[in-house]
Amino acid sequence: MRYSSMLLHHLRASGRIPWKLQWPCAVGWFCEAMAMARRQHITIFTTASLPWMTGTAVNPLFRAAYLAKAGDWEVTLVVPWLSKGDQMLVYPNKMKFSGPAEQEGYVRRWLEERTGPLPRFNINFYPGKFSTEKRSILPVGDITETISDEKADIAVLEEPEHLTWYHHGRRWKNKFRKVIGVAHTNYLEYVKREKNGYIHAFLLKHINSWVTDIYCHKVIRLSGATQEVPRSVICNVHGVNPKFIEIGKLKHQQISQREQSFFKGAYYIGKMVWSKGYTELLQLLQKHQKELSGLKMELYGSGEDSGEVKASAEKLSLDVRVYPGRDHADSIFHDYKVFINPSTTDVVCTTTAEALAMGKIVICANHPSNEFFKRFPNCHMYSTEKEFVRLTMKALSEEPIPLTEELRHELSWEAATERFVRVAEIAPATPAKQHPSTSQRFMYINPDELKKNMEEASAFFHNTISGFEAARCVFGAIPNSLQPDEQQCKELGWRPQGL
Repeated sequence: MRYSSMLLHHLRASGRIPWKLQWPCAVGWFCEAMAMARRQHITIFTTASLPWMTGTAVNPLFRAAYLAKAGDWEVTLVVPWLSKGDQMLVYPNKMKFSGPAEQEGYVRRWLEERTGPLPRFNINFYPGKFSTEKRSILPVGDITETISDEKADIAVLEEPEHLTWYHHGRRWKNKFRKVIGVAHTNYLEYVKREKNGYIHAFLLKHINSWVTDIYCHKVIRLSGATQEVPRSVICNVHGVNPKFIEIGKLKHQQISQREQSFFKGAYYIGKMVWSKGYTELLQLLQKHQKELSGLKMELYGSGEDSGEVKASAEKLSLDVRVYPGRDHADSIFHDYKVFINPSTTDVVCTTTAEALAMGKIVICANHPSNEFFKRFPNCHMYSTEKEFVRLTMKALSEEPIPLTEELRHELSWEAATERFVRVAEIAPATPAKQHPSTSQRFMYINPDELKKNMEEASAFFHNTISGFEAARCVFGAIPNSLQPDEQQCKELGWRPQGL
């Protein structure tokens, strides 16, 4: 405003503006200055919410909190709302919420217990339904409507494929000035493990490329384990809960004072389904029982395959025990020295990062999903089964190397947020470049304009087929998910469709 006033005063004095136009000019400059002063709004859409302890519930929550802390932005986190029937299927211990406000209170308490007070950010809900076949929550209706046009600056789509497969409504790129996708999941690897998996993976690969291309300006892939899609960049933009870093600092202090800091051997924690590393782990233990003689291994997790995993572990001659899942920050895990994680379906394994932050030795596969961890001296990667055995036995007989402050910072959400802001290129909008007019260049065809038109035609096609119930069901959408039902509208305080 100060510079606008000075400019107006200068033009008045120079006589370049007629007096009768000075007031409208002043109003125009005032409005322009106010628009520039408006805080940029970042909206994070994700596919899950606490109390479901899954990566797309936890990591976007931390991202929202630390973005609110890091910059002069207004931040909104948009999460799915499930009706009580689906809540019973998804949330642990049959936890239920009577309405969004109650669930929001739970989410905020959970976060504050782990981070302490942080700047306030908004939490909105969109209607979702749980797919038992996909074991995931899918959006219902046009979820872009949860944000007003006035606040539609930057959208962050956590799992952009998942959020756009069945999207029917306003095009994301038309609603928001900039749309950033964050690819969390190695969908192709999961699909390949199913019946006719390679055929399904081939189709899914092309669908993923298509929907991310038409709906995202840029996609951040957490690691090279994710599918390559148009306009994508690889960068780990996740951090760890600050509690894990505090545990690591305490262990560092104990080691520096020559105190015994680790009393237990090896463990693994993860959702207890075969695809989350349990297949690889139990196969390695079964094949090399003789070489690993004396290994005591404890597994923690809950999931659909818990019974089968426990039965397989009991057949081993090694001392392998299976326990229900619990929070990785629980004190029961502080004294384990070695974390063994052979999973190759993760994109960037959160529990691996947490174990390193706690000062433990990690044994993991030499795989693109673990590339970020190669710089950490306590991370030992194997490429063969023999290497796995050697590194495991070596880790049990040595002490971890204390983390430097620099490496500890790399695991933090502060550093993850810095990386996100950098690669997402979050900045105020700049005026579009002027292209040569037809008078300057005869029959000039702007390639950017041509590409945009083709992209809009492709988006129109996707929007058309996603509006037909039969087509949606063929491609795996939940039946009757084009619009939220009357019960969900009532729970969310929305007006039912058509009223």
